[in-house]
Amino acid sequence: MSDIKSSSRRPLTRIFLSAALAGTILATGPLASISSAQAAPVSVTAQAQPGFSELVEKVRPAVVSVRVKSDVQNTRNDRTQYFGGNGLDQLPDGHPLKRFFKEFGNPYGPDGEQARPNKRQKRGDRGHARPFAQGSGFFISEDGYVVTNNHVVTDGDSFSVVMDDGTELDAKLIGTDARTDLAVLKVDDKRKFTYVAFDDDSTVKVGDWVVAVGNPFGLGGTVTAGIVSARGRDIGAGPYDDFIQIDAAVNKGNSGGPAFDLTGKVVGINTAIFSPSGGSVGIAFAIPASTASKVVDQLIKKGSVERGWIGVQIQPVTKEIADSLGLAEDKGAIVAEPQADGPAAKAGIVAGDVITAVNDETVKDPRDLAKKVAAINPGEKASLTIWRKGKAETVSIEIKAYPDDQKQGDKSAATSSGESETLDDYGLTVTPDDSGKGVVITDVDPDSDAADKGMRAGDTIVTVNNKDVKSASDINAAIKDAVKNGRKAVLLQVQRNGQNSFVALPVDQG
Repeated sequence: MSDIKSSSRRPLTRIFLSAALAGTILATGPLASISSAQAAPVSVTAQAQPGFSELVEKVRPAVVSVRVKSDVQNTRNDRTQYFGGNGLDQLPDGHPLKRFFKEFGNPYGPDGEQARPNKRQKRGDRGHARPFAQGSGFFISEDGYVVTNNHVVTDGDSFSVVMDDGTELDAKLIGTDARTDLAVLKVDDKRKFTYVAFDDDSTVKVGDWVVAVGNPFGLGGTVTAGIVSARGRDIGAGPYDDFIQIDAAVNKGNSGGPAFDLTGKVVGINTAIFSPSGGSVGIAFAIPASTASKVVDQLIKKGSVERGWIGVQIQPVTKEIADSLGLAEDKGAIVAEPQADGPAAKAGIVAGDVITAVNDETVKDPRDLAKKVAAINPGEKASLTIWRKGKAETVSIEIKAYPDDQKQGDKSAATSSGESETLDDYGLTVTPDDSGKGVVITDVDPDSDAADKGMRAGDTIVTVNNKDVKSASDINAAIKDAVKNGRKAVLLQVQRNGQNSFVALPVDQG
């Protein structure tokens, strides 16, 4: 029965299909025209977007790979700077770079870079090995001056550049500046080189396009693009940090390579990346063109850089420090310690002074002070506006040349054999220092404001609100005086490993 039903349905099905097909033919014409009635595939008319091909075609011949040979064993195959491991110790507590690597770790070892064996080094011949490093650079003149990073050429014995067409030419080192991580090489050749120029990077804005060209992982002539992510970055690399942050892919070997704007001008020199993996995560830092052009000019003319210096150890003025000193704004740089026999000490500047202006130009922060002083020619006089004991004063100072070797403070630890006293309200236990100068912290309550400010056992409190202290009672007296005057914090001068710093400790107004 089921077979009969099945067979009886087939002709009926064919009839219905035929009728449907016939209806289609009658409505649309010949069978061959059926396909033309189907909907067209999706197609979108895209808006014209600017590309980088013309820019790259013109600037790439000016970019080179820098090869550095050295007799020093264990030279890293490339020297792109990374930030992680013990290399971050120079940054202040709470710095975002420190927090990042604490959370994600650092695979590049204690010094922030991964050392790899050199494949060219023969076994059994380690005493005559010639390891090499690779970075990037670019011509800034047709007669062969090349800009790169100082950390690319450090420890090098011989240098060469590989051009975009593969030609390798010998180069000699003209000069380096470790404080801005810049170096200049010179290629002596009869040809005229394609070169690029620095831009006035004050015109570069966050969100502007940048194109990076370099030698990542030894792959010369590599081009990446991105935008300016931020400006004025301080990554703890030196006193003149003012980096441009970009998100163009920058990797190992890109160090010393240029970052271009869309007109082909160099707006920055790639020098460091921020990465937990060693590869690009979209956070790279470039030396601004305004800084680089001045340094490079001096390196070419003199082989070294001469910058102004006043010899002070400084730190930022926080809101709490400003409140403790009666300053209206948290601007300027507070002097933690003037260097002995330095220009500042000779001019009468003392610890606790806040430098608020240089030649009547407002100082925003310590980095701004360093840049302003560095721009003054050694031997010239300058006028410093300082805040001292609740009022502004003007001090005349003779600017000196930045010395090659900074004197190091006394690294001896403070010692005490006296009886401990407790400052319960502030979570500190202190005892008089054996030297008679200050009190040594022997214990810090981990839940206290003092702990939050980074104070720890072994630190020495030297002064409170610029008054010498020898006991806990001196500190209590200074705190009561501050409360009486309506201050929200007291300023502690703290010494650690021979280095001074200031800490604003909140006080109880009740």
